[in-house]
Amino acid sequence: MKEGVQINDNENRPVVYVVSDSIGETAEFVVRAAVSQFNSHNVEIRRIPYVNDPEVLTEIIEEARGRTSIIAYTLVEPVLRSKLLEESEKARVRAVDIMGPMIDALATIVDKAPKLQPGLLYQLDEEYFRKVEAVEFAVKYDDGKDPRGMRYADIVIIGVSRASKTPLCMYLAHKRIKAANVPLVPEVAPPEELFKLPPKKVIGLTCRPQQLNIIRQERLKTLGLTSGADYASLERILKELEYAEQIMKRIGCPVIDVTNKAVEETASRVLEIYYKGDRTRHGK
Repeated sequence: MKEGVQINDNENRPVVYVVSDSIGETAEFVVRAAVSQFNSHNVEIRRIPYVNDPEVLTEIIEEARGRTSIIAYTLVEPVLRSKLLEESEKARVRAVDIMGPMIDALATIVDKAPKLQPGLLYQLDEEYFRKVEAVEFAVKYDDGKDPRGMRYADIVIIGVSRASKTPLCMYLAHKRIKAANVPLVPEVAPPEELFKLPPKKVIGLTCRPQQLNIIRQERLKTLGLTSGADYASLERILKELEYAEQIMKRIGCPVIDVTNKAVEETASRVLEIYYKGDRTRHGK
């Protein structure tokens, strides 16, 4: 197959092919949201972006034909859409149009024809630059590098080591939220700037000691260190969590338990707190 179409040897696993003539992020998000309703991690999602050659569609359908699969697509070019529908029907592979029905519906209420141009959502507009700025901000003010950045942050994430502070900040950055994070370590006093922030601007992350113990042991293994180091001991973890709890109570900030939560789940709760606070600030 051509570049971008990868073959997986696990033939028993259901697969959703996400096909797009752009980046395919929108379609993949919809598919993942749908899969989550089934509480199943057994569905494989393969994103195949920038498809502009009908031959690639033929190859995708041929591969899907031999699998328990469906095709989810966002193809705005009519030729590609027709090709996919025609060949998937012949191969008896179900194809789901993610964007087409919405475009068709909008055409009935908007007095303009659609541009049918791939990738318009991701053009270099103001929203794009805000996202880039937020990503750069998260990198610059990661792990408490420069406490002065907290003044300019939309959200400041605090918590012990390996509580997913950095991945969360990066995820929020892609939602155009400027997030800084500060590690809480008993031997190092938090920066004074932290206690001058409005409590709702700060969000604490906590985790069950047993899970944190496993996560830290795995981290030590990746670094080639012994899993018996003090960093991963339950005694040390309990001490850190107790210290972090004291700091969070002093600040009076919201606290989220990230135990067994994906970054997306934690981010959803953070955004809920953030936008609720934003509405309160603006009297809405």
